[in-house]
Amino acid sequence: MTESILDLLIVDDDELTAESLQRSLKKVSGVFRVIPAEDGQEALDILRGSSQKQIEKPFIVLLDLNMPRMNGFEFLGELRADSRFRGSVVFVLSTSDAETDISRAYEQCIAGYMVKTIVGSQFSQIAKMLIEYAENVRMKN
Repeated sequence: MTESILDLLIVDDDELTAESLQRSLKKVSGVFRVIPAEDGQEALDILRGSSQKQIEKPFIVLLDLNMPRMNGFEFLGELRADSRFRGSVVFVLSTSDAETDISRAYEQCIAGYMVKTIVGSQFSQIAKMLIEYAENVRMKN
């Protein structure tokens, strides 16, 4: 198991999802330092350094699509348009299982798409997948 700490930006307006993921990650490993953001705008503020919350490269983003103020697709558009974050690793965790949303997300070069209703309360499985990803994939600073 890797000793390094990797930042995980959880972008989700559902506090219960963010808290459940955090608990699952802590139970499985101390690989991640979790930074929560309630929507895409707050996440961009964190990434761009205009927030009290700080994030270090490399990092992984776990993104919900349906959020107020700035949704996940708007966030992805901004993220991919910014040369500093274009190659960021993003996994989507959404309530939507619509093929159009899945295709649209993959067009923005996401690393994976998970549906909340399929995952259910099995956040430990997501935690294990993220840890294995972080341990086995060399990420760019």
